[in-house]
Amino acid sequence: MCALRVVVCRTLYRVSKPPLRMIIESKSGISARSCSQAGSRRTALRWDLSPDEIRAMTDSLVGRIKKAYDDVGSLNVETVSVENTLEALANAKLDYASSRHALDFPQYVCPSEEVRSASTEADKILSEFDVELSMREDVFERITALQEKMGDNLSPEEKRFLDRLVTSGQRRGLHLSKDIREEIKSTSKLISQLSIEFNKNLNEENTFLDFSERELGGLADSYLNGLEKTEEGRYRVTLEYPHYYPLMKRCHNPETRRRMETAFHSRCKEVNTAILEQLIQLRAKAAGLLGYSSHANYVLGINVAKNASNVSDFLNTFHETLKPVGVKERKYILALKKRECLMKGLRYDGQINAWDLPYYMNQVEQCKFAVNKDKLIEYFPLDVVTEGLFGIYQELLGLTFAEVERAHAWHENVKLYSARDTETGEEVGHFYMDLHPREGKYGHAACFGLQPGCRGPNGERRLPVAAMVANFTKPRKGWPSLLQHHEVETYFHEFGHVMHELCSKTTFSEFSGTLVETDFVEVPSQMLENWVWEKEPLRRMSRHYKDGTAIPDHLLDKLIASRVANTGLMNLRQVVLSKVDQSLHTSSHADTAEVFAKHCEEILGVPATPGTNMTASFGHLAGGYDGQYYSYLWSEVYSADIYFSRFKKDGIMNPKLGKEYRRVILEAGGSVDGMDMLETFLGRSPHEDAFFQCKGLTKS
Repeated sequence: MCALRVVVCRTLYRVSKPPLRMIIESKSGISARSCSQAGSRRTALRWDLSPDEIRAMTDSLVGRIKKAYDDVGSLNVETVSVENTLEALANAKLDYASSRHALDFPQYVCPSEEVRSASTEADKILSEFDVELSMREDVFERITALQEKMGDNLSPEEKRFLDRLVTSGQRRGLHLSKDIREEIKSTSKLISQLSIEFNKNLNEENTFLDFSERELGGLADSYLNGLEKTEEGRYRVTLEYPHYYPLMKRCHNPETRRRMETAFHSRCKEVNTAILEQLIQLRAKAAGLLGYSSHANYVLGINVAKNASNVSDFLNTFHETLKPVGVKERKYILALKKRECLMKGLRYDGQINAWDLPYYMNQVEQCKFAVNKDKLIEYFPLDVVTEGLFGIYQELLGLTFAEVERAHAWHENVKLYSARDTETGEEVGHFYMDLHPREGKYGHAACFGLQPGCRGPNGERRLPVAAMVANFTKPRKGWPSLLQHHEVETYFHEFGHVMHELCSKTTFSEFSGTLVETDFVEVPSQMLENWVWEKEPLRRMSRHYKDGTAIPDHLLDKLIASRVANTGLMNLRQVVLSKVDQSLHTSSHADTAEVFAKHCEEILGVPATPGTNMTASFGHLAGGYDGQYYSYLWSEVYSADIYFSRFKKDGIMNPKLGKEYRRVILEAGGSVDGMDMLETFLGRSPHEDAFFQCKGLTKS
């Protein structure tokens, strides 16, 4: 999490899930507000703010929250109480989180470049203000006094909140000398500014390449029909996911793939490489000032993993287990490449290049599992997938969704839904769906929390609001939006984060929704990915886009069997990214391109393309996952254990079990430690067996 947000992302050769962010993307220029103006439980979320309004509201928010903190900081230390200190800070944090989203979300989704720029500037101002708030020694003195005064005479969540405030102050160095505090403050502000710049550069990146039809050989008509054509009749291919990944997997022309891969991993190379390498130095400096040996050890102190040594052991275990599998898979891929080169008269260079890997991994699925992706995609039109996905989530979690008619949003293609508890009829929350790419829009798939679900100042529950932002292919020229199966998996995953946001029932906004430990935040959604590998759910979210017929059993069987395809290389790729992240954040400085290339060669056995730097577009490193990218593998171990130990055993569509999952895991938000939630739901401590089994591996 960065400041008050986090984003959840997927990398590899599937549509990415960016780090899970507590940000909401709001596009201006088009009016939008929350589903209703009525009722104290709702906050009106406006999506029609002008740049001037964003600036004015930012100043107003800073003034309002500063006054709330001033009031707490000016209390006589002897008079601090739950009401005048803890609840006052809780109310200020709720106001800040809710109000901020309307200001910093537009930079990710707004069609207007002017509004996006104003939103980015607001984010910079508010990120600096975050640092100011976190360094309030006067407030820290009052909360430590309250902690001593109250002892254990608090509710569990009140105690957790107060302990969190004290720990956060200590982790900001408020117990240190004034000179050190000032240095930490200035360093932290610069880190915030640079992180925002890094992600702004990625959001605004708009590189494209033009190719002839021959250069795009192997790509389906549905893909070509979705591309713009130049006056010369060439096809324009952007670096957005719906263009990039299908091309890398299907295009027969290695030179086309090389050009695309080079461009993709050169995005923002010059500017973001400089930013990232400065961030690494600044993070190491701040960690040192706070008494930590590295930035990784600093950020991991409040995670389940606790320290960099535990993460290193975890990743080394994975590497050793996966290494022999990766060797076999690379040999098989090289054999495929050699055969294809001989058949097509291409030069065989005897190695797997970065632009070969996704292409031949796709070939493995076709050769070993006979998965016909051209045929399969025809059964996953977006509307049908959405209908099936909604139905599964509603049945499993005991919820009912309804589209809000005439709801305003930041773009005409965005829809708003309400969610109610099916049994009681109680309104649970609201969520937006923004599913197609457009210029200037956030380029991954993610869930953004727009409003926390928690107790409001008047004691009533504030309804949560969330948004799912994705980049699925747009309908075009008589073709509906058709999803690859990996996109269906991403859809299921990100919507799981939406449900985590909506179902949480916490007292404080500090623990609402996905505000859990970073290495636990992916667990609920990764667990729900398993549904897209089971026959019954797959049938419910698929129909042929022309005649509505069901996927034939033989296609389904092959798809499900292909889950273990390339399991070694795919997971070794995650080990690479995790180790790169750990290497960068256990160092005081680094050549980021060199570090990435070194780990790629040593672990994956595939060299990075010369002249590129993948880390310059690795948004996780500036979006809240710095030192914590291992979380994807770490949490997948837990999610596999939950699924195979409970759902696979007791019924994947068992509503009683689904409600237990909603109560124990989702409703708790971050008000309970992730490990405690796991042990409650599993009835024991978690273990790795299920993960290795579902990947088709036996742990050595």
